[in-house]
Amino acid sequence: MTRSGNILLWMILLIGGCRSNQMVDTLPFFNRPDFTPEWIDPNSSAYDSIHRIPPFRFLDQDSNWVTEQTVDGKIYVADFFFTTCKSICPRLTKNLGELQRRFNTNPNILFVSHSVLPDEDSVAVLKRYAQRNNIPSNQWHLLTGNRDSIYRLARREYFAGDSVGYFQAGNEFLHTENFILLDRHRRIRGVYNGTLPVEVDRLEEDIRTLLRERN
Repeated sequence: MTRSGNILLWMILLIGGCRSNQMVDTLPFFNRPDFTPEWIDPNSSAYDSIHRIPPFRFLDQDSNWVTEQTVDGKIYVADFFFTTCKSICPRLTKNLGELQRRFNTNPNILFVSHSVLPDEDSVAVLKRYAQRNNIPSNQWHLLTGNRDSIYRLARREYFAGDSVGYFQAGNEFLHTENFILLDRHRRIRGVYNGTLPVEVDRLEEDIRTLLRERN
């Protein structure tokens, strides 16, 4: 198992223990790159300053602009990939596809996959990739755009990197196995190893928890 896999396993045990201790059916918030879980009461003064994904604007496989308004009021899963990847990306796409099929009739769930090689992954390339992998564009957006914008959003806002808690900078290539769960207000509520079916099952469970959440 990779270093990030070991850290994610530790996080699963930690979060599970915290849930048992608190006896609450809710998910934590993640406000920092180390993905420390925080349960914040809606009546707390800290509630209004919870980290959220800022506005963004990228093209999807159908040449449609996808922005923060696209995901407004939706629960969504974000990840980062590239179409020519032969290592973890096929597993990520397969597992995210399985998860998407479990929610294919729910209009409140979206999936957003950002290419980390946007100069190569044009709209046409993403369209062919979507067709090969049976990706439905009404629920799952494959995104391309300015490389600096994608990397800045990935690292500074989604806290995505080669290992949990590692804040990448500069021109380092972004290659992450993480699926990131966002709530209706673009707040991070979970991180998962997308190569592991057991983690996909945990993500499904957490999505269903968010669907019951009122705030």
